[in-house]
Amino acid sequence: MDPIQSPKSTPKLASSAFPAQFPPSPPDSSSNTRAPSSDAGSVVSSHPDDLDKDTTRVSRAYPLPPASRNDNQVLPQDLKTPDNHVERDPRLIRLTGVHPFNVEAPLSDLFNDGFLTSNDLHYVRNHGAVPKVEDSEVMDWDFTVEGMVEHPIKLNLAELISEYEQVTYPVTLVCAGNRRKEQNVVRKTKGFSWGAAGVSTALWTGTVIGDVLKKAMPSRRARYVCFEGADKLPNGYYGTSVKLNWCMDPNRGIMLAHRMNGEALHPDHGKPLRIIIPGQIGGRSVKWLKRIIVTDQPSDNWYHIYDNRVLPTMVDPEQSANLPDTWKDERYAIYDLNTNSATCSPAHEERISPSSVQETYTVRGYAYAGGGKRVTRVEITLDKGKTWILANISYPEDEYRLADDEERLYGGRLDMSWRETCFCWCFWDLEVSIASLQDADDIMVRAMDESMMVQPRDMYWSVLGMMNNPWFRVVIHKEAHGLRFEHPTQPALMPGGWMERVKKAGGNLSNGNWGEKAAGEEEVVVVEEPVKEICMTKKDVSRSITIDELRKHDGEVEPWFVVNGEVYDGTKFLEGHPGGAASIFGAAGQDATEEFLAIHSENAKAMMPDYHIGTLDQASREALAKGDTVIDENAAPRDIFLQSKTWTRAILSAKKKVSPDTKIFTFDLEHASQTVGLPIGQHLLMRLRDPVTREAIIRAYTPISENSEVGKLHVLIKVYYDTPERKGGKMTQALDAIPVGHFVDFKGPTGKFEYLGRGVCTISGKQRNIKRFIMICGGSGITPIFQVLRAVMKDPEDSTQCLVMNGNRIEEDILCREEIDAMVLGNEHKCRLLYSLSKPGPDWTGLKGRMSKELFEAEAGSPTSSQGEQLVLVCGPEALEKSVHSTFTAMGWRDEDLLFF
Repeated sequence: MDPIQSPKSTPKLASSAFPAQFPPSPPDSSSNTRAPSSDAGSVVSSHPDDLDKDTTRVSRAYPLPPASRNDNQVLPQDLKTPDNHVERDPRLIRLTGVHPFNVEAPLSDLFNDGFLTSNDLHYVRNHGAVPKVEDSEVMDWDFTVEGMVEHPIKLNLAELISEYEQVTYPVTLVCAGNRRKEQNVVRKTKGFSWGAAGVSTALWTGTVIGDVLKKAMPSRRARYVCFEGADKLPNGYYGTSVKLNWCMDPNRGIMLAHRMNGEALHPDHGKPLRIIIPGQIGGRSVKWLKRIIVTDQPSDNWYHIYDNRVLPTMVDPEQSANLPDTWKDERYAIYDLNTNSATCSPAHEERISPSSVQETYTVRGYAYAGGGKRVTRVEITLDKGKTWILANISYPEDEYRLADDEERLYGGRLDMSWRETCFCWCFWDLEVSIASLQDADDIMVRAMDESMMVQPRDMYWSVLGMMNNPWFRVVIHKEAHGLRFEHPTQPALMPGGWMERVKKAGGNLSNGNWGEKAAGEEEVVVVEEPVKEICMTKKDVSRSITIDELRKHDGEVEPWFVVNGEVYDGTKFLEGHPGGAASIFGAAGQDATEEFLAIHSENAKAMMPDYHIGTLDQASREALAKGDTVIDENAAPRDIFLQSKTWTRAILSAKKKVSPDTKIFTFDLEHASQTVGLPIGQHLLMRLRDPVTREAIIRAYTPISENSEVGKLHVLIKVYYDTPERKGGKMTQALDAIPVGHFVDFKGPTGKFEYLGRGVCTISGKQRNIKRFIMICGGSGITPIFQVLRAVMKDPEDSTQCLVMNGNRIEEDILCREEIDAMVLGNEHKCRLLYSLSKPGPDWTGLKGRMSKELFEAEAGSPTSSQGEQLVLVCGPEALEKSVHSTFTAMGWRDEDLLFF
């Protein structure tokens, strides 16, 4: 075997391999099975001051964790993120870029750690920033037990430790996304790409949750226990729930944990307190615990509903955004882990040299089951499932069951001797002849649990890519230098793996033969519709630009911005940009990739080569990616909510239905005395993020709030629902689906028009003095018109004339009608208001039919100097805007007198 390509060593197991039907063998002295230091007859106090005094009476050796590294530090890539206080192991593989921190260990390193994973290499799933808790604050950390309980409780960690019995036992935690990269290669899911190391095992110390709940006394109608952490996220605080009877069942082993492998919790693992739920997906084990809420219904937390679900396989990512009832269906929620296994040795790209004298090779790996079930068999096939060989299994977890009833470890009673449920992974191995490997094309493994549930042959693809557990296949390549092994995938964006190779070669990974053509099978050609790529760069531009040079152009003079690492000079487009110069100024000196790609059309992308001036160098790209992620929690409150270069969050506090498909969404600003800061006639950008992929949905809206109103923001939005004929609006349906309490991001202002009052306005920075506004709108296009009309009508000194033509389909579609009618009442001398319906009811007495050329000619007419300067403001469907443009230009109006919002 080539030692460079193989794992550093075989895993340190607590006992030698043994078949499932035999009792565990004595501990192997060469493993990480070690006896704690003992003090005969001593009792360990659970007082916080005594937690490190591990005076333990030992009856038998059992596995203890590998020592943590003492040289971890805050890594350079974390220095400019909210996690700049967290020390981490540099070996961990980042799966979602720099931040948030979602990582797994290299598979061989994880396996070599043995049964217990070191705190350094334990996988991490964070949805956002890690709460910062100083060591001096740990024992004062408090949480509540509330909801449907007779005696609500508030405890701090010191009280939890001193007033309740402490227990210790090993638990394997697994992310529901473990092995998701395989699903993403077949077809992209909404989740990021875990490899096969989204699994780890540790010794956890804490309080059995049932002991705490008994004191709180849940009501007879209570059925669920909800957990909420302190991690503040775009969609609220992270939270989820499990059933109350699981929490009260000691066999389930659910605990409030404050120690991991004998040490205080690491910040990434929930410092100072978290829930541990054995046998269930890691997403239920809430970190940084602050609230326990007893309820009669499952949690309504965003993350409980829109994460950790296996939707039916026919639901694709696009459809899923518009299926709130499907997401809320508890039948699709994931609780217990499914049975799974993986091969760790041979490792990916490991080789066996032809000069090797070895005649056999030991294939090794891990397996786990869920819900407390034991893995009862692991089978290996070298002929694609025609025949199977039974592997040996070792259960290091069983070593703890042999300890005395009162034995203590890390300040907690070793609570395992009576328990028959299994909380941990096991290890399997099989000695295979080299000759057999030379004759085989691959090694495949499957596991079965005690309920006879066995891993499936084929993948069940789902929109979140969770619970992926088909047979784990390692391909064997016969090469001149011997045998080379290839795993299915590599985590994150790391290239490699037979699945990626087969797909690139045109193989169909869903053909039932792992994408490869079987003997006699006709060639299956997968024809994918080519993606139309628009070149946004200029071919002959080769200039390299640094971040320092970019930031010299972050103002209103020669504004430069970045899209996909390329630098563009927006100076030439300041006047022509539909969103006005403010849109470009807001992006100046920034990476505008997300906003540009989310908002702009293919035509806009095709224009980009005209403004392309160079490429940001790699060091500058990395610096720019980290530069805007710092959150200053201590900054003084701002008087103005909107910021031009930074997204600001507001909380959805109410939804008011004003028509069958239109609602007013009300948001609470950062504080009650804050104003929005949006000039009259301008827009703001709203951003929602997919809770899993973090993909941004960004749209521009004009709120209907008074610009003097404080603490609140009101946005009128027409929701475009899916119909059999067309797809609905991605943003409007997403907004409609989010619950009250959800965060939405805002940025602005943007737009080239601003009304300053008393007839004075600016368009792209140029002042105009208007005598008459002709306002033409339809549907929710009323909102920018509404802002300007209100400003004119409310100012008794404003003599500007207004003609408002508002066209809709039916009477119920006329939005803000009461408010508009009230504005105009008493101001008829300066406003003529016309409503027109294309499908009027029998009682309608206003104009009938679509707004037409005849109406425009009769009411607006040709521009004349006697009327003074006039401006046409238009906002509505594309067909209306086209009609207005063609009709008014035919009547002699200039393009500069027509403004389309």
